[in-house]
Amino acid sequence: MFTFLVRRLASAAAVLLASTFVFFMLVDFATDPLEDLRTSSQINRDQLMEQRTRLLNLDTPPVLRYLIWLRGLLGFLWGDGTMGESWRTNREVTDLLAGAVGVTLRLVVVATFLAMITGITVGIASALRQYTGFDYSITFASFLLYSLPTFWIAVLLKQWGAIGFNDFLRDPTIGTGGLIGISVVAGLVWSALVAGDLRRRLITFAAAGAATAVTLWFVSSTGWFLNPSLGPVLIAVTGVAIAFAVTVLSTGLRNRRALYSALTVVGIGTALWYPLQFVFPYATFWLIVGLLLVSLGVAALVGWAFGGPDRGQSMRTAGLTAVGVAVLIFADRVMQVWRIYSDYSDNRPIATLGAATPGLNGDFWVETLDQYTHLILPTTSLLLISFASYTRYARGSLLEVLNQDYIRTARAKGLTERTVVMRHAFRNALIPLATIIPLDIAAILSGAVITERIFGWTGMGNLFITSLNGDDPYPVMGFFLVTGTVAVLANLVADLVYAGLDPRIRVNA
Repeated sequence: MFTFLVRRLASAAAVLLASTFVFFMLVDFATDPLEDLRTSSQINRDQLMEQRTRLLNLDTPPVLRYLIWLRGLLGFLWGDGTMGESWRTNREVTDLLAGAVGVTLRLVVVATFLAMITGITVGIASALRQYTGFDYSITFASFLLYSLPTFWIAVLLKQWGAIGFNDFLRDPTIGTGGLIGISVVAGLVWSALVAGDLRRRLITFAAAGAATAVTLWFVSSTGWFLNPSLGPVLIAVTGVAIAFAVTVLSTGLRNRRALYSALTVVGIGTALWYPLQFVFPYATFWLIVGLLLVSLGVAALVGWAFGGPDRGQSMRTAGLTAVGVAVLIFADRVMQVWRIYSDYSDNRPIATLGAATPGLNGDFWVETLDQYTHLILPTTSLLLISFASYTRYARGSLLEVLNQDYIRTARAKGLTERTVVMRHAFRNALIPLATIIPLDIAAILSGAVITERIFGWTGMGNLFITSLNGDDPYPVMGFFLVTGTVAVLANLVADLVYAGLDPRIRVNA
């Protein structure tokens, strides 16, 4: 393993060295930092040109200029150098990158994580319902979303997801027609997802439609949109649903000890809802992280105490349930400041531009809600496109695995379908995705240029476009260095993930 890592890191360094040299030459050929001064009518134009020439070493051949930049980069890595300076902003490239990377990471992490979870889940469900109405619908929706232009999706989200919803909040009442339409769609989706014979589909359709209608009527009649909250009752009910869902996927409902562990965690989380309200006013980022770690520790102890034939299964089930309950409690506390935040935003809480509200003066929860409202539109824009690709990859990969001989053998041995899919098929179906996901993260980290421009985010994509259009070479080189390094490391991570998913694969082979 050590030899493999050293060999791959050495090859990665060689690739980066060669690629940065080629890219430096291309940037030097494509940009002219003196272009604005050549057409300037300023009296001291010659002095300004000479000053910028000295700053960027423009009187030096490009190859030597690259070596100077490389020497500064190596010095920066050792703590005694620089990656260059932007002549447009008079700021170090490292400062520009630090701000841009932070903004892009906030957008990329949320969008990629949600796309992975939803895309893989829906893709697996589509594969298990092959050639059904649900499968055809997901296939059509995936190809439609994948083919839509990013800017068009972003504009529609601005119009209907922000402007339209903010207008709806003036009088958040759902009419009878809208209530019936949404309920019918929800019933059709759930009946297609659950599958089964006609009788089972009709029962599912009726139950899902009725539940949706009652929920929409409740939130509309009580003005829930103006002052949303979950409360301990809804947290408990949703937590029980999460406990059953996690148990079904993790161990199966036959493992009663795992199910009781998950339900016990739901009970503990619901009981702690009220005491936590006295802790949350002093919340910080690290306090929330600490509480999450404590909840995982308590869940592990609960799973270990219930034991069973495999304590690890009970602990895993309880831990995943604890994460779900913790998210519900956190979301409930964020919702409690919705009214305060609406006053800050002039009763138009869904933002259309920027990563944060300028001059916002609120506590931890108000600032957290502000970040989430600014994330909604750009995250949804990236999510819809990535969701389509993940769905298709997950479906195709699982269908290929399900046709293998060892899957037929597992079924012939009498194993349950859940065991066959989750333990034998799902893990091997993730191997192709292990290549796509790291590279996709590296690609998105380079900046969702169109999305950032439309929603006014100053991330990596915006930094690249602005610097390139402004003939500012060193920020462009800094952008390429960051994205190139991430891409190379993503390939290394993919190789290591292969070995974790399939023991037959040896990374040092």
